[in-house]
Amino acid sequence: MYPFKLKPATKDYIWGGDRLKHEYGIDSPDSIVAEAWMLSCNVSGASTIMNGPLAGKSLADALFSDVEKALGINNSFAVYFPILIKFIDAKDDLSIQVHPRNGYALENEGEFGKTEMWYVLDAQEGAFLYYGFSRAVTRDEMRERIENNTIIEILNRVAVKKGDVFFIEAGTIHAIGKGIMIAEIQQNSDSTYRVYDYNRTDSNGNKRELHIGKALDVTDTNFVPGVPKVHASVKKPGYCVTRLASCIYFTVDHLSINSFAKLECDEKSFTSLLFIEGSGSILFNNREYGEDGVIAVSKGDSLFLPAGTGAYRIEGRCRVLVTVR
Repeated sequence: MYPFKLKPATKDYIWGGDRLKHEYGIDSPDSIVAEAWMLSCNVSGASTIMNGPLAGKSLADALFSDVEKALGINNSFAVYFPILIKFIDAKDDLSIQVHPRNGYALENEGEFGKTEMWYVLDAQEGAFLYYGFSRAVTRDEMRERIENNTIIEILNRVAVKKGDVFFIEAGTIHAIGKGIMIAEIQQNSDSTYRVYDYNRTDSNGNKRELHIGKALDVTDTNFVPGVPKVHASVKKPGYCVTRLASCIYFTVDHLSINSFAKLECDEKSFTSLLFIEGSGSILFNNREYGEDGVIAVSKGDSLFLPAGTGAYRIEGRCRVLVTVR
């Protein structure tokens, strides 16, 4: 198996915009691209391989024959591909929602739960999001406020700017506000319970489904988050690295590369490379990868490196989110 350059699956949800097409080069026949699933084996939208002898196959199909080796030692007991990585363009507000934890999701949805993190790629002036409650509430109060459309009055409203990071543990009520673009790294799950959607209707005049009962079951009503954590950068030869998040599901680093970065993908885990700014080239020790060991990259590119890919070097001026498990 070799490093895959991926084409994302795209979603045209009603709150999305067109910036992913125009600014990140995301290819889609739809005028709206709300989400681009940059690294996905999910049945609701798998990424497609763009390079090499497996070009045209879905990532899920390509990994099926050698999944344990490709995912690495850390994932040897994984039931299915463990993470899902997205770009999200919120031209309008997303619904107020919550995701279940593993046990509830497995019992009720047939998949794992959804803990996620957000890295803010861009935010318009005055943009904000909802992240947890502004104070502890009771389940009865939450139910009452959902019923009378006042739920947002008790949510924690947070102003955001480019570069902010949020860790959204399963059970945390939340919503991305309009004018925000994010990269989302999450458990491989599509289980979302909406509790409020601003009484919007779709193109057919129908309101989107709410999932109030399930949301009440899984929401942590005592969670009042603090200020988003600021992470210190560590200077390395040719680049700076910042740890954005680390949990049992994923570890994410932000690399700001000024000239080059020497890295390695060992046998412990696969590596996801998501290019969020700039351009450059990846040079692999194995000359069979890419064009004589080189793959050109630019803003909006997503690569999957199978475990054991070995040493590689990113050259250029770019910013990259590096995810392992």
